[in-house]
Amino acid sequence: MFSDLLDKIWKVSFKDFETASAELEDFINSDADFIDILRQIGTIPEAISHDSTEEKLFSKASDAVLARAFREIGLKSTVIRERGDSADVLAKSPIYGYTLVADAKAFRMSRTAKNQKDFKVTALSGWRREAEYAVLCSPYFQYPLTKSQIYAQAIQNNVCLLSWEHLIFLIVNGIKETTELNFSTLWNFCEEYAQITLYADVKKCFTKSFDRTLIQMLSMNENLFTKLLDEQVEVIRKRGVCERTFLEDEIRKIESYTKEEAIEELIRSKKINEKLFQIETYI
Repeated sequence: MFSDLLDKIWKVSFKDFETASAELEDFINSDADFIDILRQIGTIPEAISHDSTEEKLFSKASDAVLARAFREIGLKSTVIRERGDSADVLAKSPIYGYTLVADAKAFRMSRTAKNQKDFKVTALSGWRREAEYAVLCSPYFQYPLTKSQIYAQAIQNNVCLLSWEHLIFLIVNGIKETTELNFSTLWNFCEEYAQITLYADVKKCFTKSFDRTLIQMLSMNENLFTKLLDEQVEVIRKRGVCERTFLEDEIRKIESYTKEEAIEELIRSKKINEKLFQIETYI
């Protein structure tokens, strides 16, 4: 379960990063409640501090979740070990032979307006190297609702804007790639969509068009996907209650500080001592 994954992150955070990442990947690959993790991996918990070791490990966990999700739908997939200037995941179709690189995204509920740099669509396109396709996987409800430069970038670079919810839909319905079902229709969506899109409309959200392509490819009823989204909304609402409760508890804890405790916490939160140490080391 997702709560077990968070417990694991806290437990391994004191180990060296490579060892901790490997243990998290093993945990994710063996977890029987994978769907619960998949439903919640797109939201970074507020209990995990920004730019902390735990946050970096959460990001590595999301890579492992994405790799397993691809395997669940019939692809061969692994987490890419390279650091920097690289996608998170590599996948290959054992039936059709194509390859794709993918980037996993997760956001905090408290995060304010996001911009194109948060999604790194153009960078992901450059990271594909010899792979035919590039896929960005983000929370469905975190994609911009109306217009955004990321849609134009996806169309220009043929980057598939997938969501965790699309993968959940495929997995819970037991859908895998077969000799009759080629998922490259999804990965290549923007190449086809570009042929019918006016230049003036390239920044418009095309999520609904992508959804229809998925449903038509599977010959399924659109209501099934809508139902899954409704279920996911409930998951998000429950997470929202948990995240709000955590922050409210933080407020109460801070309000109970003595003056000395408040000063010490402020110095710690600003990482002033670490900055002083770094300056001394540089000098």
